[in-house]
Amino acid sequence: MPKTAPPQVRAALVERAAAMLARREPVTLRSVVAGTGASTMAVYTHFGGMPGLWRAVREEGFARLAARLAAVPPTDDPVRDVVALGAAYTENAFAHPDLYRAMFDEVAGLADRSAADGGFSALVAAADRARAAGRFAPDCDPEQLAVRVWASGHGLTTLVLTGVLPVEVLLAQWPRIAVALFVAVGDEPDRCARSVDAAWPPRLPTPP
Repeated sequence: MPKTAPPQVRAALVERAAAMLARREPVTLRSVVAGTGASTMAVYTHFGGMPGLWRAVREEGFARLAARLAAVPPTDDPVRDVVALGAAYTENAFAHPDLYRAMFDEVAGLADRSAADGGFSALVAAADRARAAGRFAPDCDPEQLAVRVWASGHGLTTLVLTGVLPVEVLLAQWPRIAVALFVAVGDEPDRCARSVDAAWPPRLPTPP
């Protein structure tokens, strides 16, 4: 049973492993501890071995995402809130690009699957509030809509992080995609555009 790692040791090993994965560097016990001040034994002591470290990397990514989404306050405009959650998702990815890439790598399972579901659940809840408020049609499925919102945002965010698209494309195109998705499930076009514009940031921090 792995012991609880001191915060600084755990953070150093998790951050380094995520960075190495993002750069596609060979990850071994020796390479992952290099420069962290930890010994190779620390990986076993604190994580139970390399599989435990991979799980910790993914879990840390989802934990930071959950914290970022939890900081988005609900308002009386649930459509705006759906977009605000999307913006927070992208901002978190840009702030932690290495962890973001590792989050969706199924090389290691998660000890607690709810860690990965929390952010999506927040998006579903906001979409359900929009339906209850009459912004979306009664037959709108909040979960299916949340999948479309997440897939479009995740896809554009990933393309920016991998250098395929400039961030300006994401800034310009995702609001249009969001309006199209929301109007398709019943929202009024002009009102929808105002909600989207109110939540979508005019700029995003450049990923490191």
